[in-house]
Amino acid sequence: MTRAARPRPRARRAPLPAPYEKGRHSRMTSAPARPVDLYPTRGPEEVLVGRKDPVVWSEPGTPGPFWARELEAYERDGFVTVDELVSPGEVAALRDELDRLVSDPRVREDERAVLEPRSREIRSVFEVHRISEVFARLAADPRVLGRARQILGSEVYVHQSRVNVKPGFGAHGFSWHSDFETWHAEDGLPRMRTVSVSIALTPNHTTNGSLMIMPGSHRTFLGCAGATPEDNYKTSLRMQDAGTPSDEALTTFAEACGIRHLTGPAGSATWFDCNAMHGSGDNITPYPRSNVFLVFNSVENRPELPFAAPVRRPSFIAARDATPLG
Repeated sequence: MTRAARPRPRARRAPLPAPYEKGRHSRMTSAPARPVDLYPTRGPEEVLVGRKDPVVWSEPGTPGPFWARELEAYERDGFVTVDELVSPGEVAALRDELDRLVSDPRVREDERAVLEPRSREIRSVFEVHRISEVFARLAADPRVLGRARQILGSEVYVHQSRVNVKPGFGAHGFSWHSDFETWHAEDGLPRMRTVSVSIALTPNHTTNGSLMIMPGSHRTFLGCAGATPEDNYKTSLRMQDAGTPSDEALTTFAEACGIRHLTGPAGSATWFDCNAMHGSGDNITPYPRSNVFLVFNSVENRPELPFAAPVRRPSFIAARDATPLG
């Protein structure tokens, strides 16, 4: 996907700031009515801020589905892949449910469905854990929920859920971005205590628009330049503009961190930090790529008012019900 050409403020040319180190910062307990903005963004120029939060919030040795070495990789790189999180039979059931959703005229007409600009095929369906019992069970599955709790060190709720469908021959990609930048600016999440999991429902190849990530980028926050338009979500879900880094900033991150394709067979899952810089390319192959995304937020990190947007995004994109799962 190509962003519309426009002048972009330049990033400050400086080394990536020092990240959070265990023992140097106190853990969050309860948030004040209006927390201090630790991660300023959407101002007149881009800024780089060293991470002020842990990556893994639970204490070492906390029981859970992740092996210690997997949590170490997640802390280091900002992501970790779990092979065969769900079985082939479970993948088949999830794909059947996905097919049911995208072929339902009522889903297509619902505001939670996002369509491809040209083909008008369904690109994403949001809040799938509320409109589908199949995906609700997946979100509450101990293999999924247990890992979210282990990373975030608390009870969790679903901040956002969606299925992404990338049919072959022309499905658009998504520009490089940090999810936390958007969730902080437009949803009011105060701290980096949120984790996403992408579960592959089809094989994810380097050639069919797989997710790309910059390992280690989660340790530096990039505050983007430019104001947030009102009702920005109506366009950003199809083609993001506000909250996207400049080419110069992306070059700085890529040179410091490198770029990795997140590929794997159907049933594999990748957990990635909310501040990891990631994006995806177009899918011009004949082979579709479908994934379900579940975003878990700590119940101790409930959203406040948006930090850099005129209004909150709708609840089907950013949940306001923080009832713990399970």
